[in-house]
Amino acid sequence: MSETASVTSDSDSSGMIVERDGDVLIVHLDDGKANALSARMITALSNALDQAEGDDTIGALVLHGRPGRFCAGFDLSVMRAGDIGAVVALVSDGGDLVRRLYGSSVPVVAASTGHALAAGALILLGCDLRIGADVDCKIGLNEVAIGMVLPNWALTIAKDRLSRRHLQLAVATAQVTAGVGAVDAGFLDTVVPESEVLPAAVAAAHGLAALDGRAYAGTVRALRGEVLATMAAQIAADRDALTAP
Repeated sequence: MSETASVTSDSDSSGMIVERDGDVLIVHLDDGKANALSARMITALSNALDQAEGDDTIGALVLHGRPGRFCAGFDLSVMRAGDIGAVVALVSDGGDLVRRLYGSSVPVVAASTGHALAAGALILLGCDLRIGADVDCKIGLNEVAIGMVLPNWALTIAKDRLSRRHLQLAVATAQVTAGVGAVDAGFLDTVVPESEVLPAAVAAAHGLAALDGRAYAGTVRALRGEVLATMAAQIAADRDALTAP
């Protein structure tokens, strides 16, 4: 791997390192903690997606977590602060990111290194291919267990991506799992030994980058267009509800 584009590892940064490996753009998520989905990280991920989609020499994108943690959910400093407007804005921005990933014109591969809860699990649902570490970790939508209701856009993508057999347990009863269980539920596509997660994800991304880009993008629009439009309307409705009289 080479061509490191930016290094941002201090506590005030986005917690991301972006690099190129030939026709694959690799985003390493590492805030030194739980890889919480903050406003800054959402912006940085959106910028990386812009870069991947806007460069004809990039054929795929890899999202790679830090050791033991892919993404442990939305930024708790916002979620627990009591500012409803800030919470809705953060969750809606997260929804826009997940929707963009799911509708991206380039394939997106997740290298899930461990815990992926709530927003982290939703990011997995937005990726085309999800390769996870075969480790003891928690993956799933735990919102009900912590007293929250999933936003409608999250329910929409969950219905589209999760195994029908696991949907009720994964969403309504907040069942979390790891490894093979996460594959069975539909959060991951395969698991490999921890040390092989990133190499396997990058190799898979190179394979996907070899697809015809125009055919891939057109097929995504046709295959996922209805779900993407529904998510967009639901996210807009959440934002509008804040300003409704």
